[in-house]
Amino acid sequence: MAEAEDMVAQIEALSAKLAEAKASITNRFIGQDRVVDLTLTALLCGGHGLLIGLPGLGKTRLVETLSTVMGLQGNRVQFTPDLMPADILGSEVLDTAEDGTRAFRFIEGPVFCQLLMADEINRASPRTQSALLQAMQEKTVTVAGQNRSLGMPFHVLATQNPIEQEGTYPLPEAQLDRFLVQIDVAYPDRDTERDILIATTGETEAQSTEVFTADELIEAQRLLRRMPVGDSVVEMILDLVRAFRPEESSASAQVRETVAWGPGPRAAQALMLAVRARALLEGRLAPSAEDVTAMARPVLSHRMALNFAARARGDSLQALIDDTAAALGGAKAAA
Repeated sequence: MAEAEDMVAQIEALSAKLAEAKASITNRFIGQDRVVDLTLTALLCGGHGLLIGLPGLGKTRLVETLSTVMGLQGNRVQFTPDLMPADILGSEVLDTAEDGTRAFRFIEGPVFCQLLMADEINRASPRTQSALLQAMQEKTVTVAGQNRSLGMPFHVLATQNPIEQEGTYPLPEAQLDRFLVQIDVAYPDRDTERDILIATTGETEAQSTEVFTADELIEAQRLLRRMPVGDSVVEMILDLVRAFRPEESSASAQVRETVAWGPGPRAAQALMLAVRARALLEGRLAPSAEDVTAMARPVLSHRMALNFAARARGDSLQALIDDTAAALGGAKAAA
């Protein structure tokens, strides 16, 4: 009983601290609460986020603000077609000492940080993207045959422009699967854009302050994994993920006709963590079926694809995910 009460107190304290962090973030990144929540979800789960949106919507500003508020050492890499793996990972150089002896010395690349912004990640060649893949999955990199650990915690927030595709290399499915969530950054509404205009074109701008430290974020990630999840929520996660696999007997006729390939077990793991994070951000002690419905699109949309016939018809993958999740949620509520 004492242990349960202690966990409740920790969750409530963390929820209050997260509310403070959100308030600090929105001092500089105005509006777009959904984007802020999803980005914090990625950090709380110990994962990575893929920010997709047009230029000028504040993606870089958001990542810079997160670095400050969460107390993380941040680096930014602008991906270009001529970027080489060594430009990200680092390389060994031959140094000559005063006594004339020579030895190799490793110079760390920008990946050796706690929050890496990979700007326009799809502009890098597959060779460079593969160098980042090991870092994202294993939190280590291999240079000159030696494994080198990255900072703790380590997160990648990558950006993509959904319109300009000239000179880009689509991310492979294996790398997309490493992103915990896909975060779609849309145009702000009129009132929000008005607030942005006033706040960012004056003599001074509001500043964000540090709320978390890196160690506190690690503790928050550990606490999140200890949060209880009810059996009904676990079953809904399994039902939802398996419902999008065309070869499954539980898949609907619409899924079999439209989906080329569905999400794997890593999607279920990501959804399990993401629903806990959403509950934390809303000050609740445990996730619900509503959390599963809300997190379905950001967790699943980059982990599955429509087949050629469905794309030719103009079918929407996002609509399919939303409709299926809503139907499952309604069935769980009725039961």
